Amino acid sequence: MSVKDNIEQVRKRVEKAALSANRDPNEISIVAVSKNIAPSKILEAIDAGITIVGENRVQELIKKYDIINKNISWHMIGSLQTNKVKYIIDKVDLIHSLDRISLARELNKRAGAIGRKIQTLIQVNMSRESTKSGIYEEDLISFIEELVDYPNIEVKGLMTIGPNTHDTDTVRECFSRFRCLLEDLRSRQIDHIDMQYLSMGMTNDYEIAIEEGSNMIRIGRGIFMDK
Repeated sequence: MSVKDNIEQVRKRVEKAALSANRDPNEISIVAVSKNIAPSKILEAIDAGITIVGENRVQELIKKYDIINKNISWHMIGSLQTNKVKYIIDKVDLIHSLDRISLARELNKRAGAIGRKIQTLIQVNMSRESTKSGIYEEDLISFIEELVDYPNIEVKGLMTIGPNTHDTDTVRECFSRFRCLLEDLRSRQIDHIDMQYLSMGMTNDYEIAIEEGSNMIRIGRGIFMDK
C-alpha cells in the first residue's frame, strides 16, 4: 500500500473509533511521525492531506524543514535537549515534550529572543516506565505552577506515551486516567494554561486513545510503512 492508501486507512479507523465514542472525527488531529522517513515520503503524505509533521530528532527536523519547504505545521515530539532549542525555536509550532524546568527556562529565553511565544505540551510518564521521558502525574501541578514564571511559554495540553504492553485493558486504563488528569487541570483554570490538546495514541493504540478522549494522535509506521 502507498502512503496515500495508508493515510486513508488511518482516517477510516479514526472515524470509526471517534463515532464509537460519540465524538466528532474532525476534532482528531493526525501528526505524521517522520522519524527516519525520507523527505520524498513525507511529501507524499502532505500531498495526501497531512498538515502536521512530527519529528523526534532536532537534526532531522532541521534538514527536512529546509528540504520540504511546505506550508505545514512542524511539531517536535521527541525528547529535547536544552542545547538544541535554539535550532528549532523558530521552526516548530508545538513542542510535545516539555518535562523539566531547565528546558522551560531555555524555551522561554529563546522564544523571547525572537519575539514569540512557544506552544508546548507537558509530557507525563503515566506508565512510570524507566525507558520513557516525562514527569510523574503527582508532580504535574507543582510543575505547572512553576511555569507561570515563564511568560513566553504557552502550555496547550498534555502528552503521554502508552504503556509497553499488548494488554488493551491496561492501555485503556492508562489513557482514561490521563484524560481525567487533563480534565482536572481544565477545571482549575490556572493562568497561562490552556488544556486544548490531549496528545496520546500511536500506531498500535490510537483507536483506544481516541475512545478515551485523545484529540491528537502520533502515527509513524501506520502511515509510512509498506503493508
